[in-house]
Order: sequence, then structure tokens, then C-alpha cells
Amino acid sequence: MRVLATAGHVDHGKSALVRALTGMEPDRYEEERRRGLTLDLGFVWTSLGGDHLAFVDVPGHERFVPTMLAGVGPVPAVLFVVAADQGWQPQSQEHLAILDALGVRHAVLAVTRSDLADPEPVRADAVERLAATSLGKVPQVAVSAVTGAGLDDLRAELARMAAELPAPDTEADVRLWLDRAFTVRGHGTVVTGTLGAGTLRVGDRLVTPDGSAVLRVRGLQSLHEERTAVGAVARVAVNVHGQGDTTLGRGQVLLTPDRWLNTEVADVRVTGEPVAELPRCVTLHLGTAAVPVTVRPLGPDTARLTLRRGLPLRVGDRAVLREPGGTRPPCGVTVLDVRPPRLARRGAGRARAAELETMAGRPDGAAELRRRKLVRRADLRAMGVPAPGDPVAGDWLADAAHWSHLKDRLAGHVLEHARAHPLDPGLPTEAARRLLGLPDRALVDALAAAQPRLRARQGRLYPADSPGPALPAPVRAAVDALRRDLARTPFRAPEAGRLAELGLDRRALAAAAAAGALLRIADGIVLLPGADADAAAVLRALPQPFTLSEARRALDTTRRVAVPLLEFLDARGYTERVDEQRRRCRTGR
Repeated sequence: MRVLATAGHVDHGKSALVRALTGMEPDRYEEERRRGLTLDLGFVWTSLGGDHLAFVDVPGHERFVPTMLAGVGPVPAVLFVVAADQGWQPQSQEHLAILDALGVRHAVLAVTRSDLADPEPVRADAVERLAATSLGKVPQVAVSAVTGAGLDDLRAELARMAAELPAPDTEADVRLWLDRAFTVRGHGTVVTGTLGAGTLRVGDRLVTPDGSAVLRVRGLQSLHEERTAVGAVARVAVNVHGQGDTTLGRGQVLLTPDRWLNTEVADVRVTGEPVAELPRCVTLHLGTAAVPVTVRPLGPDTARLTLRRGLPLRVGDRAVLREPGGTRPPCGVTVLDVRPPRLARRGAGRARAAELETMAGRPDGAAELRRRKLVRRADLRAMGVPAPGDPVAGDWLADAAHWSHLKDRLAGHVLEHARAHPLDPGLPTEAARRLLGLPDRALVDALAAAQPRLRARQGRLYPADSPGPALPAPVRAAVDALRRDLARTPFRAPEAGRLAELGLDRRALAAAAAAGALLRIADGIVLLPGADADAAAVLRALPQPFTLSEARRALDTTRRVAVPLLEFLDARGYTERVDEQRRRCRTGR
């Protein structure tokens, strides 16, 4: 299926033309048919060249421009209509400006009412006007919906245009802009829209950008036919059910879960008017949505938009800025950044404007990674940007130059800490994360593993050539006494009182663990080095799986020690949980 919208001045015969092409009535309301005036969006279709061609018929009156924008917003092509007996009119110009702002590149010009006046002068004028926009030179046909003249030629041109439209990505994430929502008795809520990319299937989950509606697809129709799946491009009616289904309406959007960012602030490039001359408050039209925004000019053609409600924007999206009720022509918008940095410092706006000048508004993974330095792959995808490489840790992507700089900084912090704290030379991983300003400890672990000047041990980082702390004589003597205690009962970690009696505070225990003299299981829980492997050997002899109580008895220890010891063995890969009560020993350890 292909979908296109109509465009053109009021009373130029758009509805009559699609009625003649399809044999279907696009005006859905009695008042529209009585007045001969389209007030809302209409939806009809026909078969051309073995495929279906669906029309979104839009109103042409100046009072209904927002409705027209909702109709053309999600649609990739247009049937532009000008009447031979009236010629180019104000709404012809505004509709063309909107299509140009959206970057629409595919159209057919129909000069209607060719039975009432010579169509040639109007055709020549309209062709010249369209050629100066994103539409370029378009095929044109003179027609009459009354006599039927030119309809076959128009069908042929529409079929050719439909065949030339870019193939949609049916594997893309779904973003379905809603143009209607209603209730059907026995079925519940039904929404309709133009599916521009992706595939909808019965059973799919869909969400709104703010998560207020979490829905399941109960049924699908396309062109009044029941379907189990519908791929783009298509007109679809979706029977949805779930939390928030009764709050849906035109201007809202349903999305593939966890694949979109709800954007409330975006940096954009503006075409059509200098940014400095824009009103502070205008309306952003995207898809079927119309959202008030505040404009902060940055550069001559770049601005920051603050949206009154979030929308699922992606880099490269085209939209329209329009002043409601104003006389200014609509402006085009290309989304450059959907997660822009804060502009808090003096001069930050000028610096940001210079950066935006280098951005083309096309998804570029490598360039995005250079700017952001660190970003999750899932977030990059949600921005509409392909990942430029493999993650460095978990789902994190890193710019190569920034990653190298972080490795050097980490080594410097570890060496500095070792020099400043000879008794406790290991820099805790969490402290390293804060020093580097990193969002995830996994990044510190990955940096340490990639830095040959460092070694990691029990959640701390040491210089690779460090032998560990040199234990003072009193600490060494206390540790030796503790080791003698543990030799008799290897899994009965000393109580806090015994540690205090020996003078082993937290720093001394950390130093002993770093030196390899003790094995730190948890805060205040220490055993002999190798006790983890010995404990695992004891537990393997138990019937599998085993409970905490069974493990405690087999190890001849207390619950105070058994709980953290089993968690330590889980982390080391010796054991694993079966359920909330039982564990088992892993094979191969």
C-alpha cells in the first residue's frame, strides 16, 4: 500500500477528485456533505497497478490548517490540487509552504475543473511555484471530477509516483501518530493512523511517550480488512486494550516500548525565516501532534525548543513551526539533537551554536559519539542514530580518544592514591568512578582491565608493580594471631571484639587483604586466603541443591559468616541460586 495526502485551497475540488478516483466518500460527516466543505480528515482508497493507494483528504479552509498539518504530517507524498477557474489562492500558498517545510519530495499536480476554464495558465503557474520547493518538478494532469476527463491520466501518474516512493523499513521501531480514536461496542478503543515504518502485529505491546498508556494490540484492520500483521506504509485501525486506552486521541502517538526517548528539549535547524525573528512561543507540528514550544535562538538558523509536552523525536525528523492565528509563513524544522547539553555557563549558547553549525541533521553514529564521548548503545538507537562500534562495557559506547584519556587519568589517580596511602594503597572502584565522573562502575572495571599499569583486587585498584602494602610489625603480629585462630576453625570469622583486641581496625584489615594475608569476604568478615575454594569443596559434598542452614552446618560456622560467604561464592562463580531458599555448586569450578 501507498498513502498520500491531498493539499490545496478550499473549494478547489480535492474531495470531489478523490471521490471520483476511488468511488468512496471522503467526507465522513453529514454537515460536510451538506455544506460541501471538508471540516476534518477523510480516508478513502483505491487499487492502482495491483497495489492499494490510500488518500488522506485534508480540509483547505484557513481555519483548519492544524487539521491539514495532522493529515500531511505522517504521509510521504501528496496530490496537490489547484482549480482551473480560480487559480493560485492563499491556502494553495500556505499548504505548499507546509509541504516545503516538511521536506516532502513526491507529488502529482491536478488542475481540477478543467471543464470550466482553460487549465493551461493555472497549470504553468502552479508548476513554477512547486518547482521552487522541495517538491521540485512534478507531473501534472488537467482533470474534471464532473466529466471524468483526465482521470485515467491522473491514475497513471499516481501509480508511477507510488512506484517511485522509497521502500519503507518494515523492521523499524513503530511510531504511530494517531489521527482518530473512538470506541466500538464489544471491542473497546480503536485508534487509526498512517503507519510510516515498522510492522504492527496482533499481541504487540505499545506505549505512549510518557508511559501513561501501556497497551496490547487486540486486533488490526487495514482498508477494512482484518489482519494479524500490517507492515508500513499503511493506513491502520488498531484495537487496543490496557491502562490508559480511553485517554487516546488525535495528536498522540503509540510506540514500540523501550526504543524511543521522550524529548522535552531539542536543538533544531530552522528554515524559512531567521530564527531571531521568530516569536518566543509558537506551535511545533510533527506527525499529527501540535505542541506549544518556547524558542531560544542560538545561531542564525539554529534554536533550542522547549516543548510543553514531550514527543518521541529522533535526529533528522522534519517538522513545522507555526504561529497560531498569525500571518507569518510556517517554518521548517530539522531535529539536530534530542538530548542537548544544558546551557548553564556564560557563553555556552555561543559555543553550542558553533557546534550545531557542524551538524547536518542526518544520523551519524561516529560524530554523535565524538560529541557525547560516552553513551549507551540503546540511547543512541533511541535517538535514531546507528551505533558506530562495539560497547566497551555492558551497553556503553565510548569515543576512542576519550577512552584513552580516561585510562591515563585512572592510572594517575591510582598511583597518586598509592603514594598518599601506603598502608591502604588500593583505590576503591567507587572512588575511582567519582573521580572520573563516570556514570557506571562497569566502565571503571573495563578501563582497569585495559590499562596494563593497573591491577584489580577485591574491588580496589593498585599499581601493577606494587607488591601491596608493607604491613607494620604490630599489624603483622596481629594478623599472624588471627591466622592461628582461623587455622583451627577456618570458616568462623573472628568477632568484632576479637578484632578490636588485636588492634585490627578497618584500615589494617584492608591492608592485610591487599597484601594477600587475609581474604576479605565482607565488611568486618575476614578468612584465610583460599577459604573460598575450600568452602566450595565442602559444599560440593552436600546433596545439591542445599539451603543456607545446611551450608552453615557443613562449614561449621555462624549465620553472620555464612550469609556473606555464600554471596561471595556466588559472585566468584562457585555457587548459584536455584530459588529464594536454595543454591547449588556450579560445575567446572
